[in-house]
Amino acid sequence: MLTQGEDVEAHALAKRGWSISAIARHMGRNRRTVRAYLNGDRVPGERRPSGPDTFVVFEEYCRIRLRQDPHLQATTLLEELEGLGYGGGYSSLTRAVRVRGLRPHCEPCHQVKGRDVAVIDHEPGAETQWDWVHLPDPPKHWGWRREAYLLVGSLPCSGRWRGWLSACQDQPHLVQGLHQVADRLGGLTLGWRFDRMSTVFDHHTGDISVSFAQVAKYYGVCAVVCPPRRGQRKGSVEKSNDMAAQRWWRTVPDDITPERAQASLDAWCERTADLRVRWVDGQKMSVGTFAKGEPLSALPPQFPAVLTARRTVSPQALVSFDGNFYSVPPGHGGQEVTVTRVLGAQTADIVSAAGNTLARHRLEPKGAHAVVRADEHVVALEKAVLAASGDMRGPCRRKQRIPPSPDALAEAKQVRARVFGRPVAEQADPVVDFAAYAAASRPIRAGDLDGDEGRAAAADH
Repeated sequence: MLTQGEDVEAHALAKRGWSISAIARHMGRNRRTVRAYLNGDRVPGERRPSGPDTFVVFEEYCRIRLRQDPHLQATTLLEELEGLGYGGGYSSLTRAVRVRGLRPHCEPCHQVKGRDVAVIDHEPGAETQWDWVHLPDPPKHWGWRREAYLLVGSLPCSGRWRGWLSACQDQPHLVQGLHQVADRLGGLTLGWRFDRMSTVFDHHTGDISVSFAQVAKYYGVCAVVCPPRRGQRKGSVEKSNDMAAQRWWRTVPDDITPERAQASLDAWCERTADLRVRWVDGQKMSVGTFAKGEPLSALPPQFPAVLTARRTVSPQALVSFDGNFYSVPPGHGGQEVTVTRVLGAQTADIVSAAGNTLARHRLEPKGAHAVVRADEHVVALEKAVLAASGDMRGPCRRKQRIPPSPDALAEAKQVRARVFGRPVAEQADPVVDFAAYAAASRPIRAGDLDGDEGRAAAADH
């Protein structure tokens, strides 16, 4: 391929009378290449394809996906195409998307300008950066309302990160997520860095909250809060948030359960996020390999925070919690109860709105879809159902003939009297005797009438 400058030089030398062989020797190019540019068969700056265009098969899929989601990252699109049999690399994909103009233009994003940033060096095992990510529009069958939440923990030295899905972001769920993510990262660092979230930072005192201070002391870490409007101070976790939202959450299907979604995130981090390349002391290694060298301390048992969740009792006297169903005594169907669990414990209590403990169950594995019924609850439910079944009758017959009763007819007479002001005369019975009918319909003769009526009838005839 000749550049624009080389093409201009070749045409200038040709006008001076140079032969194609002389121009090729002077420029260090092949004679056929020089001849093609001089004849106008090739355009400078455009590389001639070395083979058939294999991207044609995937072009329409990329156009549909990018029209559906203009901000879909090229790395995410590459992962989808690899599952479809695409054998090209990242640069080939981005060049094909750029040349074919597959990505729609987004004016608001192009108007945003960046600002200067500085790279902060982090010692291995020095700190873990934490942040919540709001994930909009979770699958409706999760029952998590309009948003799901992902607690992300990142090791800024190696870049390794993990996440924990949650239905809310109160302090008990935060404590549970801290333990789960730290376990996935491999242990504890010397410090934890947060933004000014209300579950960690007390805005009235300007310091760590008293309740979270107990958590930090239990795990033996230093809790540090970033200054206001300094989100880039924890840039490692912010970048991890972007990866979690753009490359994982955007591709989560609708028919997945929360437990399967958590498992898919863990697998995606090990399969993709940990394979990113880092240069350490002139050596090339993956993030996962680099993270294994960080000095992390062992994780103690779960901090005993009290986690509560509101649930509604089903008609079968069951309460759903963490992907399982637990029984309560009969008679509470449709009522709202509170499931109370101490983190780290193997049991959970179901408490009524009045504060009475209805049941205590041993917890099954999360997402096992197990139905746990206490023996006394089964017996009580059977007795309640059998006792009620004696009074149960079949549904009413919809096509049965039921005329008004004598009481209804008597009341109807009184209603007519009140409405019309006087009793309404009953209608005469219909004539059924044909002899009476024939007599009534016989023509009138003059002799049948007396006096004036007879003379008038005779005059008419």
